[in-house]
This record gives sequence, C-alpha cells and structure tokens, in this order.
Amino acid sequence: MKLMIWILIPILVIGTGVWLIMLRMPGTSHSGAAAPLTQREVMLRDSLRRDVEKLAGEIGERNLIRYEALTAASSYLEQGLTAAGYTVEQNKFEVATPQGPRSAYNLIAELKGAQRPSEIVIVGAHYDSREGTPGADDNASGSAALLSLARTFAKTAPGRTLRFVFFTNEEYFRQNLMGSLVYAKLCRKRGDNIVAMLSLETIGHYSDVAGSQKYPFPINLFYPATGDFLGFVGNVASRTLVRTAIGSFRTVATLASEGVAAPEFIEGVGWSDQWSFWRQGYPGIMITDTAPFRNPHYHEPTDTPATLDYGRLARAVTGLESVVAKFVDAK
Repeated sequence: MKLMIWILIPILVIGTGVWLIMLRMPGTSHSGAAAPLTQREVMLRDSLRRDVEKLAGEIGERNLIRYEALTAASSYLEQGLTAAGYTVEQNKFEVATPQGPRSAYNLIAELKGAQRPSEIVIVGAHYDSREGTPGADDNASGSAALLSLARTFAKTAPGRTLRFVFFTNEEYFRQNLMGSLVYAKLCRKRGDNIVAMLSLETIGHYSDVAGSQKYPFPINLFYPATGDFLGFVGNVASRTLVRTAIGSFRTVATLASEGVAAPEFIEGVGWSDQWSFWRQGYPGIMITDTAPFRNPHYHEPTDTPATLDYGRLARAVTGLESVVAKFVDAK
C-alpha cells in the first residue's frame, strides 16, 4: 500500500497545532506547447463561446436586482438541457427582496445510475452574476462548461446517478438565499447519498505572463506564478476527491493543472457552491481558474466575453469529461 504523502505547513492559530495541507497530486501536469485543437475541440470552443456570449453578452448582468435577466438565463439553460434530451426539474424557492418576493430556480438534469443508482455525483455551476458585472468568467464560463458536459453525457448510461445542477444566487454567498445551500439542505433532508460534488467556478481566464498568478499565504509558497493552469481545490475532508479528479484530468488534458486540499479558513478554499455541500456533510471540490487570484476583471464591469480564452476553456472541458466519467463509473 502506497503511503499518502502530505506536506506539513505550520499555521498560527489560537493555541498550538499544525494543519495539514495536501499538495502532492497524482500524475503530471501538462507542460510545454499544446498541440493544435482537434476538430472536436474547435467545435467545442465555438459552442462554449456562443453560450458565454448569450449569458454574459446578450443577457448580461443577471441576479435578483436584474431579475428579468436572471430569468432569461434560467430559461436559456433549461432549453439547452431539454434540447439535449433531459427532463429538467426546477428546484423553486421564494426570496424576499426590496422589490418584493421573487421566485428563484435551481435547475436539475439527472441520469439515473445503472449499477449504483443510490450513489450520486453532482456537477454544478452557478448561472447568476454579481451586481454590476456581466459575469463572463464568473460564472458564464462554468455554466457553459456544465451545459457542454450535460450534452456530452446525455446519451450515456453512468454507473452512478449523475446530476447536472445549475445553481442560482451564488453571489449571495453564505446567505440562506444561496441556491446551492437551499439545494444541499434539500438533499440532506431527503437522505440523498452524494458521494462527490464538483463545482465549476470561473474556468475561462488564463495568462502566460509571469507574475499573473497570485495566491494567499501559505499556498503561494508552493504554486506557480503564471496563471496558465486549471485548479482543483478541496477542503481536507474532500482530499480524495481532489486527487481522483486531477489524476483523471491529467491522463487526457492538454492544459496545465494544479491541486490542493487545505483547511477551509485559508482564503479562497471555500469560495463557491461546494461550500454549501460541505455544510451538509457532503464531499465536494471546486474546479477553477482561481478567480481574483488571477483575473483582474473578477467582479468588475469588464468581466466580458472578450476576456476569456475559449481554446483553453475547450481543453479544460475535454479534460473534465474524463473527470466526470471517472466519478460516475468508479468501482
């Protein structure tokens, strides 16, 4: 049996103690120049661009303040899932706003597992954007990727039950109206056996400029300073998911990748919908371009479709297809 390798980083806390941060990951990150996009990746790149431009360009800012746009984004994604052959479930809940009560919707498309239907893998992304920004990277990129994955797996027969979930209201982070928190609580109440939750969060911005990547201490001591990679991030309890995901990604991806499992108090580790599932005792990870640690347009009016790298986004989605397949068919 191979010994799991941890790197111990002492962190000042109340009292004394040492926190474990897992840095060593399986496989080897892609390096060097990537081969030209395959014909399929070119088609995928163009499809991702169309979906991002629809969400963050034509529809634009979408949240409870711009409620009509939020509803338009929900309708667009639901139509995309329906066109792929899914019966879409709406997880509807009411939210009180200064403008009056609003209906909010999480969208769920499910493929029942053929061998282990009680074991559930959720792949999710939020489709709302922060007030004042069109949210191309945050998070039309994740939504477009999720829609692409749903299309790819629509005609498959997974071993485990596979759910694609579009979450609303992520930008009201850690509040009760956060869509993923509403849904995670529902899953726990029903007794759903969620074995993995993968949150696709800002995955479309990349840079080859040295110094373009920033990280909080102590992660900055161990990770590259160029923002050309996709990150896999989990809390310590979800370390096995991090390793499984990045190991599978690295078997096929032509995009650099980095992974970490770290305590939740480290800045950025819990910044997305996986946090909601952690609160309900479920394992989950975030897959990300690291958002404000790289992207200068994060939560700004300049987070527009023109700022994304659709070729690399296509490479990321191709690798994520392998990740999802690994989780739903894992023995």
